[in-house]
Amino acid sequence: MMTANEIRDSYKKFFESKGHTIVPSAPMVIKDDPTLMFTNAGMNQWKDIILGQRDPEPRRRADSQKCLRVSGKHNDLEEVGHDTYHHTMFEMLGNWSFGDYFKEGAIDYAWEYLVDVLHLNPADLYVTVFEGSKEEGLDRDDEAAKYWAKHVPADHIIDGNKHDNFWEMGDTGPCGPCSEIHLDSRTPEEKAKVPGRELVNKDDPQVIEIWNIVFMQFERKANGSLVPLGMNVIDTGMGFERLVRAIQGKNSNYDTDIFQPIIKKIGELSGFEYGKDEKIDVAMRVIADHLRAISFSIADGQLPSNAKAGYVIRRILRRAVRYAYTFLGQREAFLCKLVPTLVHEMGEAFPELKAQQVLIGRVMQEEEESFLRTLSTGINMLENVIAQTKKEGKTVVDGEKAFTLFDTYGFPLDLTELICHENGMEVDEEGFNTEMQKQKERARNAAAVETDDWVILAEGETDFKGWDVTECDCHILRYRRVQQKKQTYYELVLDQTPFYAEMGGQVGDQGVLVAGNDKVEIFDTKRENNLPIHLTKKLPADAKATFHAEVNVKMRRGSEANHTATHLLDQALREVLGTHVEQKGSLCTPDYLRFDFSHFQKVTPEELRQVERIVNRRIREDIPLQDHRNVPMEEAKKLGAIALFGEKYGDKVRVVQFGSSVEFCGGCHAKSTGRIGLFRIVSESSVAAGVRRIEAITGEAAEESIYAQQDVMSNLKSFFNNAKDLTAVIKKTIEENDGLKKQVESYVKEQLVALRDKLVTSATDVDGVRLIKYVIPTAIEPNAVKDLAFQVSGILPNDTLCVFGSTHEGKPLLTVMISKNLVESKKLNAGQLVREAAKLIKGGGGGAPHFATAGGKDASGLEEAVKKVVELALA
Repeated sequence: MMTANEIRDSYKKFFESKGHTIVPSAPMVIKDDPTLMFTNAGMNQWKDIILGQRDPEPRRRADSQKCLRVSGKHNDLEEVGHDTYHHTMFEMLGNWSFGDYFKEGAIDYAWEYLVDVLHLNPADLYVTVFEGSKEEGLDRDDEAAKYWAKHVPADHIIDGNKHDNFWEMGDTGPCGPCSEIHLDSRTPEEKAKVPGRELVNKDDPQVIEIWNIVFMQFERKANGSLVPLGMNVIDTGMGFERLVRAIQGKNSNYDTDIFQPIIKKIGELSGFEYGKDEKIDVAMRVIADHLRAISFSIADGQLPSNAKAGYVIRRILRRAVRYAYTFLGQREAFLCKLVPTLVHEMGEAFPELKAQQVLIGRVMQEEEESFLRTLSTGINMLENVIAQTKKEGKTVVDGEKAFTLFDTYGFPLDLTELICHENGMEVDEEGFNTEMQKQKERARNAAAVETDDWVILAEGETDFKGWDVTECDCHILRYRRVQQKKQTYYELVLDQTPFYAEMGGQVGDQGVLVAGNDKVEIFDTKRENNLPIHLTKKLPADAKATFHAEVNVKMRRGSEANHTATHLLDQALREVLGTHVEQKGSLCTPDYLRFDFSHFQKVTPEELRQVERIVNRRIREDIPLQDHRNVPMEEAKKLGAIALFGEKYGDKVRVVQFGSSVEFCGGCHAKSTGRIGLFRIVSESSVAAGVRRIEAITGEAAEESIYAQQDVMSNLKSFFNNAKDLTAVIKKTIEENDGLKKQVESYVKEQLVALRDKLVTSATDVDGVRLIKYVIPTAIEPNAVKDLAFQVSGILPNDTLCVFGSTHEGKPLLTVMISKNLVESKKLNAGQLVREAAKLIKGGGGGAPHFATAGGKDASGLEEAVKKVVELALA
């Protein structure tokens, strides 16, 4: 029986023999495409080629692509674990043809690989073809059906509707009919009862789609119309996990050698056995699946967080923790213990797992421990909700409260239902779903973007000039209108541009387009499908004119300095902290830089100073930029450039070198390090477990920070008569102040003792209650008043009511102390008394039945407030 790794290798070797270039998997986390957070299909990394924005050579390619489907249109999260074939992270085996072979070639290759190489039984294979669509004006895909007829009988060719057999990238963009290959893996007895064709696309777990061949030949416009693409594209995707299941003769993806080692480890650590209890099995499948998604995401540079892609990863992790908590009884971090098993099984095929193993484990452990604390808090809150519901005589927990638990504490509805059921309660599921729908509507409205079709003025690709110049003449190739959150702006594509489009941490350029007296401001430059997009609030008077593009040079120079400083910082950190340091994120703006890196403890002030010194020394050396462009990858590695996990590189790359600092980089840089001027670190902090963040400034900003510090020092010196040794003078002043403070505290204590004795002596008896009321005439610390009340209570522990009025920093304070025997016998409550009396000082407060305080805004009402407490207490 072939192993999973052998099957993956066989696929690559087959298509390599057919003239395909085998390319590495792109990162699962997408960094420079605003339309996607994760790679959810094999074609994502080829969008710019399909849209005609990049050279299609080589025209034949194949790979195994890491994918994640947990958000947006493709969302399998809730099915994962409950069935045998859905996954969050999965591998997609794919082969592509860009303007080369089309339907016949793709169908023939698929059949040859499945039947001749993998030896699947042809009788178990069914194929679907697009049945056509009258509203789209599309006929049945008879061409694909004709080519399939060479391989399968007519009753194995099934017409499929638009939902199943017309593939679209999104609301707009490339699309086309597709042909799916389905495998019937049922027993002979089951096949004899019901033909496989009747179960295709019917959600039968044993009759499943394993391969989808997309014949991409149209582009969907914003108005819904279809126009032919510039070239026909073959985009195939075969689910690796499903294929392995078929080859290994299993009934579940989770029974293959992809997942079984992880599931066995889960059983070993938890004490549960897979295959004995369906609920336990679901939990084990969820954990095994989610472990892969989380680990690969962290390896690709995406840490769990509260925003965007990071939020999705955190949600997956918390779902796995919750299943381990609820069904496997795990009360401590559990997933992190499975990382070594995953690395052992998949580390050879995906070296990023092995290289990032320590980081993955530490991040996972910290996230698990944090969520377990949150889970504990949420359970306490749910128990309070259940108790309150029972107190109200109800048996159904309010759906809005259940949703609050979900939204705030990550409590899914099924966990809330489980705990409620154990307490003989139900949950208002309809109310929960109503709140969930409201949240989805809010999120959808916040993210809603209306984009018009491109208005094409001329064909061509953008030629980026910005590495060498900050201005040049240009023409507009295309433009479109965009509406977002009631804001309208325009996106322009130029034939050549000096504007750098945001990528790799460097922000996009700003500037202007000028044609005669017409000046259009470019307020940002973004990148979409590797295409530089210039954002402007208005269109030029004549879009077909010749324009002069001018970058805001001051801002660009700031970004260049900070970007170059980031490279020097990266190198210095590796020298000071060790070669384990790896970039985990960066931001280079005109004003400052931010650099995230792997390191497992706080960087000491001494280490930061050392790093700062190294960077500034290299700035003074004025090291010139060596710009290596269009360098083959192997040559780049020989130069010493370090490839970062989670980054996508082409066959040819750009390498930026400043002396011994050598990095892959597409950004803009200073012509020499001396142009940075000065480098200063302003903060160092933690981002996540094993990831630290440094923020720094350069050039003019660094210079201004020094002036600001000098001004502070000058002001300090002026306070101390311009003393030469400021440190010594401040130290002496602090010591003298501490001495005086102790004397004052001692004096206050003496005065409080004297006041206490006076108040105890002057206590009056009112109906068996010793009453002490007093408005302290001088300002006094609130803690001193509290201490006074407790001192009186210590001497007169029974039958005593103390009411004090005082002021501190001009604000009034009521303090009430009641002996515990009075609280019980007369049902007095200090908290209730001060709340009522505080109205007279325009304030509020509360506390325990025996002691409470209230603050206010109007000290003139203090006397009346004290009287009010006494009146209410002794009424």
